[in-house]
Amino acid sequence: MAIVTRENIGLLNDKLTVKISKEDYLKNYETSLKKYAKNANIPGFRKGMVPAGVVKKMYGQGVFTEEVIKVAESELYKYLQTEKLDIFGQPLPLEFDAKQVDMNNPSDYNMSFEIGFKPEIKIDPSTYNVTKYVINVEDKMVEEEVERLRTRFGKMTEPETVTGDDNVLNVEFKETDGNGNIVEEGITKANSVLVKYFSESFRKNLLDKKKDDVIELQLNKAFDDKELDFILQDLGLDKEDKNNAEKFFNITITKVGHVEKADMNEEFFVTAFPNVSINTEVEFRDFIKADIAKAFEAQSRNQIYDQLYHCLLDNTVVEFPESFLKRWLQTSGDKPKTSEEVESEFPSFLNSFKWTLISSKVATDNNVTVEQNDIKDFAKNQLFSYMGMGINADEQPWVDDYVNRMMKDKKFVEDSYYKIQTDKMFAVLESQVKAKEESISYEDFTKKLHHHHH
Repeated sequence: MAIVTRENIGLLNDKLTVKISKEDYLKNYETSLKKYAKNANIPGFRKGMVPAGVVKKMYGQGVFTEEVIKVAESELYKYLQTEKLDIFGQPLPLEFDAKQVDMNNPSDYNMSFEIGFKPEIKIDPSTYNVTKYVINVEDKMVEEEVERLRTRFGKMTEPETVTGDDNVLNVEFKETDGNGNIVEEGITKANSVLVKYFSESFRKNLLDKKKDDVIELQLNKAFDDKELDFILQDLGLDKEDKNNAEKFFNITITKVGHVEKADMNEEFFVTAFPNVSINTEVEFRDFIKADIAKAFEAQSRNQIYDQLYHCLLDNTVVEFPESFLKRWLQTSGDKPKTSEEVESEFPSFLNSFKWTLISSKVATDNNVTVEQNDIKDFAKNQLFSYMGMGINADEQPWVDDYVNRMMKDKKFVEDSYYKIQTDKMFAVLESQVKAKEESISYEDFTKKLHHHHH
């Protein structure tokens, strides 16, 4: 009868030794040998008629060794299951000389394995200090959104000449050498640009221009930083390379456009927000203000989650069986790692592992679960958000077809599961902490976002 003994060899690190006698494996060995004899294809013998001695000579030692190891591992996992040990990954076999296993001299064998235990983790969110930022919705934000919507749903006209900042220019960029000569095999790209996207000092070069006119420009003088990044990206140029910003282009105007902004009436309100009952300009502005506030609230919540993430990592003490984990990291992949590779990767691995253990603990303690319907709803909401559809789209049969297709995508399901579980976990934690409210401008709030990266 197999015996398993346990010995502590370090922090959260034990050695399990499985002692098996010949009675534990001989019967399995003889049964496996008979199967080999029955199925072996050996030249000169009919299938199933190979003499036992021939089979034993050819395959016996390999089958014998395999059965000894198989029985030892089986007894090991029975022990782990019976003792309910909470361990990392799989047990790692310690050195074992297979040459000592001799089919001609069956005896007792000892096989040893190393295991690493998951640490006890204590989390008390009530001790965390977090701030809930209430972002102010300023009048100018509402006004900017009103004007954006009026422009978006306005009427496009085609004046003969460029008259001001609100003109839309369809242009073709052609790279030049700075003297107006087109660069052979240089960049050529069509684009659509508002006049106000050009730098203020450059705009005078565009006034009174008309279709087919050509204007010479140098990118970093024609556009300010924000718009310059966009233009460089559109032209396929690396914005990190400062030389690209100094490139010269000719732009040919292919069309001059102007948007007559939509009138502030019920027809416009319905067009802008078809699923909302809005009758007056005051109601329209109030709805936009509430919509911005809702978006700000979501950003504020994400910032709370970010604070909680750092609180969990910084305030939760987690001990690790580091020597075991390094050996596990070295041998568990498809290809063994060198000691240097393990040492290089270990800090990042340990930090990630710590978060996995913490989040698992929070999810378990608070019964956070993710059901199949959660993932289906997540897929729908992603689709609706991307396509700008309202809740009524849920009734469309093709939506279910899309969701069912996404549920067969293993990566989507795994990523969605993790995202949903994380959001649910943070929502539970948010209800357990005492958050201090602080009013803040959006500008100041965005500055705070740069202080927390993970």
